[in-house]
Amino acid sequence: MSAQRMLFFTVAALLGSGIGLSGWNQVHWLLYLPAAMLVFAGLTGICPGLILFKKIGFK
Repeated sequence: MSAQRMLFFTVAALLGSGIGLSGWNQVHWLLYLPAAMLVFAGLTGICPGLILFKKIGFK
């Protein structure tokens, strides 16, 4: 496992713990999207956020 994938998992775990501590019913559904994208990126190595920002024009 690469350091980049481990970083994705760590950030997803921090987001998930923040959601859990705030209450699963209290947070907006939009907060689940970055956590899910980071878990997906950690499992597959394909980061949807990075692809999106590259298509927008960032390098």
